[in-house]
Amino acid sequence: MGETQFALPDVGEGVAEGELVAWLVEEGERVEEDQPVAEVETDKAIVEIPAAYDGVVTQLHAEAGEIVPVGDVIVTFDVDEEGSTTESDTESATADADRGGNDGDAAGDETDAAVTEGTGTVDTPTDRVFAPPSVRRSAREADVDLATVPGSGPGRRITGDDLRAAITGRSPPDGQDELTASEGGSMATPGGSMASGGTPTDADDGPPAGENGRTRSDPTVGGSDGVGARNADRDRTLAMPATRELAREEDIDIDAVPASERRDGEAYVTPEDVRAYVAGETGVDASASGSGVDDGTTGSGPAAAGGASSGTESEAGTEADTEGTQLGDRIPYRGVRRTIGERMATAKYTAPHVSHHDEVDVSDLVETRERLTASTTEDAPRLTYLPFVIKAVVAGLRAQPILNAELDEAAEEIIVHDSYDIGIAVATDAGLMVPVVEDADEKGLLELAAEVRDLAARARNRTISPEELQGSTFTITNLGAIGGEHASPIINYPEVGILALGEIKRKPAVHEGEVVPRDLLTVSMSVDHRVVDGADAARFTNEVTRYLNNPDLLLLE
Repeated sequence: MGETQFALPDVGEGVAEGELVAWLVEEGERVEEDQPVAEVETDKAIVEIPAAYDGVVTQLHAEAGEIVPVGDVIVTFDVDEEGSTTESDTESATADADRGGNDGDAAGDETDAAVTEGTGTVDTPTDRVFAPPSVRRSAREADVDLATVPGSGPGRRITGDDLRAAITGRSPPDGQDELTASEGGSMATPGGSMASGGTPTDADDGPPAGENGRTRSDPTVGGSDGVGARNADRDRTLAMPATRELAREEDIDIDAVPASERRDGEAYVTPEDVRAYVAGETGVDASASGSGVDDGTTGSGPAAAGGASSGTESEAGTEADTEGTQLGDRIPYRGVRRTIGERMATAKYTAPHVSHHDEVDVSDLVETRERLTASTTEDAPRLTYLPFVIKAVVAGLRAQPILNAELDEAAEEIIVHDSYDIGIAVATDAGLMVPVVEDADEKGLLELAAEVRDLAARARNRTISPEELQGSTFTITNLGAIGGEHASPIINYPEVGILALGEIKRKPAVHEGEVVPRDLLTVSMSVDHRVVDGADAARFTNEVTRYLNNPDLLLLE
């Protein structure tokens, strides 16, 4: 086919440009169809751009860090004759929309941006099959023609569940994404371990298993986590751009690094994996090599510090957020960070905020959680404080439904929602995201614990879908993980209320007529004063604290 120019495809509805974060290939390198060639960050997500052809990269047309408009040529390929001779052979070159995004925009109307040299026209087959690279590989291995598989994802994209349903003859579960968990049944969850003294931590509130809160993968993924592990020798590796940069700095092949995690059934390498591999090669203790670029798996995890964005509040990020930042630096204000800032400003300057603070004795809750944790099986999700808080918030919303509402200014109506969809603020290396626990009133404590942990993990590694980041009716955020008691959180607009959790502290308190040490939790909430009166906010908080003070009531919910 000769030389063919490949333009930056439309990676999602409303996206006009993207920042080229990193090249995953070099000039002169041979690539295969669907092989990721670049990582691009938009205001919604970091996505991998796969090649549309088999061939050789002859020219890279942009530098890392450059803003590239959709439709601009980014790569020239010397395409194999058998690589793409018909429209049906030229499959989607768009990024995997199922890898996540922000702001609730669903990816759609994707176009293949391959531009044939000499014509300057965009190849847009009408019978194109949309599927991420991992699904295409699985289909080839299972000898399944993707053209015969109905897609349930955005833009009729074929998900892993769609493919599995086609293979087994079952219908895919509604709303289930192929990136929900690792093969072991639980997604690796960074951060969020419980601090001493019963401090509630970050959104997921605790690692599911393994040191530093990571779920260890099957040994077949690529070896153990130990120092001096043997080479993994993979053909493909999932990793964040910062991790790839670390591997390049250490002059090692990231495909040779044993992976400690799995994402979408594939090996996922973290910065710690790279450092452990380097330590094994050099004989240096990996723990002494410094924290480097944090992937969000620090012991206590990030937590909200009050203030909001993206309908959320500003949150203390992971070490990766600030490490390397120097006095006098000029940091580009764009992508996800700009979107967060714009939505923060919209929320703050549209809804007149009023805050309410209270303190609740959660000594019985601490004991109840410890008792229930001791009685759960080893394979059960780790029960943290957050599921209890979610149940208490739902009880409060039932008692004060005006808090489960939004103001439709155009229609001049206050819409009281008939479902309880709770947003959970999660710190990521790109800023705050708010995944949504839908129908929280219909779920038990362990089910909530598992779902929150999974959502938080996928929000951090940017594989969460846009649909999972929209539609919340009330938001909970947590500042207690890093200390602090009171906050004035910014509402997750267009919601009318947000609840912030402080740190559980052991303090003197009057209990049954005596001053004794008790576990006390501060709660702070902000409401939209156009919709919610101060008395309503106080009644809501009273109901929430009543349930947290009497956890047996929560067990009846």
